[in-house]
Amino acid sequence: MSDQAPSRTERLDRLPFTREHGRLLVGSGVGWALDAMDVGLISFVMAALAVQWGLDDTQLGWIGSIGFVGMAIGASLGGLLADRFGRRNVFAVTLLVYGLATGASALATGVGVLLVLRFLVGLGLGSELPVASTLVSEYAPTRIRGRLVVILEAFWAVGWFGAALIGYFVVAGSESGWRWALALGAVPALYALYVRSSLPESVRFLQSRGRHEEAEAAVRAFETSPAVFGAAAEGSRTSDAHEAAATDHSPWPAAARPDVAATGGLRAVWGPALRTRTAGLWLVWFFLNFAYYGAFTWLPTLLVASGHDLVHSFGYTVVITAAQVPGYAVAAYLIEAWGRRPTLVTFLAGAAGASYLFAVATTPAGVITAGCLLSFFALGAWGALYAVTPEMYPTSVRGTGSGWAAGFGRIASILAPLSVPVLNRAGEIWLVFAVFAVAFGIAAAGALLLAERRGLTLEE
Repeated sequence: MSDQAPSRTERLDRLPFTREHGRLLVGSGVGWALDAMDVGLISFVMAALAVQWGLDDTQLGWIGSIGFVGMAIGASLGGLLADRFGRRNVFAVTLLVYGLATGASALATGVGVLLVLRFLVGLGLGSELPVASTLVSEYAPTRIRGRLVVILEAFWAVGWFGAALIGYFVVAGSESGWRWALALGAVPALYALYVRSSLPESVRFLQSRGRHEEAEAAVRAFETSPAVFGAAAEGSRTSDAHEAAATDHSPWPAAARPDVAATGGLRAVWGPALRTRTAGLWLVWFFLNFAYYGAFTWLPTLLVASGHDLVHSFGYTVVITAAQVPGYAVAAYLIEAWGRRPTLVTFLAGAAGASYLFAVATTPAGVITAGCLLSFFALGAWGALYAVTPEMYPTSVRGTGSGWAAGFGRIASILAPLSVPVLNRAGEIWLVFAVFAVAFGIAAAGALLLAERRGLTLEE
């Protein structure tokens, strides 16, 4: 083994964190934050339209859900397209699609037009999210891969907090405030040009397509980039890389590897080698989507329905949203110090407990405290989930496996906003959040089926 030249992926795995890693992380993260801003804005738009357009719960439920219909389709298609055409290309196109559709939503004159445009927004959003996390994970050095993906996910908190501020200062500021807020959502269309021209394509994807000169150039760009941190330990990391290469750390049995590569696509994802972790991922994605989007899509509207005025409900949401940031920070530390699976299980269990506290909260202080805990644990769980998902699959089906898991989860995000009015009428806000607590608990059980991949290389 020591006489063989290291592969390109081994060379990437032994690198310190460089400026190129930082550029990739921030470049992908800004796109991620813009996604979150768009998804977050609709919850404030719903609260405003309920007053201005006199919409009932069913109409509001569809406005909240239709984007997730597009996201479900987009996540599945995006993963397939990323495995065929490349991570960067799909990333850029999806930013363009949902940015233009969001900007056009500002001109909607009725519910029907808004529903069509929100579907297109969801199509772009659903395609982009798993593709961005896959691209970052395929460049990240093994020892910090999970942490970098969680940091990428933390940009979601930045975008959602931005949406909360826009909701508070713009949407609640005037009758046309929701239109100005959606107009700001057109920014991703411009950002797509930067993504397409500046971010690198996945080395693993380039190699899988026989584009070896481009792959070599991409690796050298990272190797020659100045180290930001971690350079002093490079010698030990080189030894670790050779040790990892000499040890069988494959995520599936050796006998099954040729079948995975030959079959490809969804059949490989549900083949004997991968079906247990796929089942676990689909459970986590489904029930985390159900609980998270059911809660946060309706939160401002539910607070208004509980007796708070629009300004106060938006203000509470701003405070609650701010708690997402420390949740990501703690998850980013634990994902490498503690491991992927225990971190994910713990945060999901914490979210279940926080949901129950929200269900029984009766005072403004109780609502804010329970909401902050829910933000902390739910968003930490999201960070861990996006870190672990690409690690469950080989390069040939990584985009497909990640995309289908996300796509299946989006089915729950469609159902959740529609179910909230039904639950609220049956038992008011306590029943809504009690059901979400159960959903978080089921997701935690599903996480126990996942393999622990901390410190292991992404397998070819």
